[in-house]
Amino acid sequence: MASNRKHKLVTALCKELSIDPNQFLGNLERDTKSLCIDITSSSPQGAALAKDSEFMRWVEFADKFPEDSELCFKALGDLNEELVKISVLLGKGFTHSAADVIVFSIVHPHVIGLSKEDQEKLPHLLRWMDYIQNKADAASLFESIKFDKVEFIHPEVKMSKGEVGSNIKNPEPGKKEGGSSGDVKLKKPSDSEVKILKGEGGSNAKAPKPGKKEHGNLEDVKSKEHAELKKVTGDNDKKNTSVKEVDEKDKDISVSLLKIQIGHIRKAWKHPSADSLLVEEIDVGEAKCRQVVSGLAKYFTPEELTNRRIVLITNMKPSKLRDVVSEGMVLCASNDDHTVVEPLIAPEGANIGEFVSFQGHDGKPEDVLNPKKKQFDKIAVNLYTDEKGVATFKGVPFTTSAGPCTSSLPNASIK
Repeated sequence: MASNRKHKLVTALCKELSIDPNQFLGNLERDTKSLCIDITSSSPQGAALAKDSEFMRWVEFADKFPEDSELCFKALGDLNEELVKISVLLGKGFTHSAADVIVFSIVHPHVIGLSKEDQEKLPHLLRWMDYIQNKADAASLFESIKFDKVEFIHPEVKMSKGEVGSNIKNPEPGKKEGGSSGDVKLKKPSDSEVKILKGEGGSNAKAPKPGKKEHGNLEDVKSKEHAELKKVTGDNDKKNTSVKEVDEKDKDISVSLLKIQIGHIRKAWKHPSADSLLVEEIDVGEAKCRQVVSGLAKYFTPEELTNRRIVLITNMKPSKLRDVVSEGMVLCASNDDHTVVEPLIAPEGANIGEFVSFQGHDGKPEDVLNPKKKQFDKIAVNLYTDEKGVATFKGVPFTTSAGPCTSSLPNASIK
């Protein structure tokens, strides 16, 4: 049984890191820790992980995971607590890593056998297990875990069903309705209001019974109906205004606002007063090369960047970084903990100065991005490489005449 689990662990981890598992399947007698380290270290994208203390903590967790049922459930409870504030085991985003695949492989046979009662005690663990089994290709090697998901009902839906939440206050006796903006107060609609909202009234309205006194004459009723209808349509106007506001906000997060071009680094040197910065002289097909300052000194020497073809944004507002002018930004892919950072790779054959395009995003770029609107920061949230290392905006590739821009880092953020 143990060898079968290790076999799945090795196969899953190798699939995650895109390496051949056969070189490791011949020696499954080793402990989990040494297997994981050897596999991870043999992969280009996993080599940095093997030196990461947080990654090693999860490898240790997997290596020491108990087989005893009572201790096992306690370990699952500890993992559940860890997952209260995080979506994945490494990093602060939503991109899973080899650590998630390792731990998933180890705990899977224990979680899949849990009773419904025990599942209810581990909501954060089950949420994570479901996320990994749907996001990681390696998870397809394991039987899918089925469990009941809690349906989220928006408060507005609850109100429409007549369910009043604990945070909705009823008016206090003798107190006028209104109050602060944080208090929601519900007023039972009158019979006439209910009829109006249902589309009743008018010719379908019942005539007053003989001898029964009504609240007013017909004109008063019509006037009241008109006021109520105006109130309803007024709410729709507010909703339409909100939609327009959302549309305006969407304009600030369209990748078409960016001028992204192919560049060629002619020369690079160390920043004179900042050890973490490099200065590059970049040809983008203009009469004069652009000078760009990048925080790449920790990852590359000036010689390694010289003559490199890169992808950069050319409509950033020029600024000074430690007294050196920067006229653009080199786009780089990075792993979750930023231990590996590299400039995006422009495809061979793409012309220097050529603009990168995105299918379906044909808007006009800004002449100069407005730093106060934080336009790039909003767009950068949706810039990432896919599982094959292709640079994308919301899954749409960075496209040139010679093909897409890429990176050796799959599932990485771009900034």
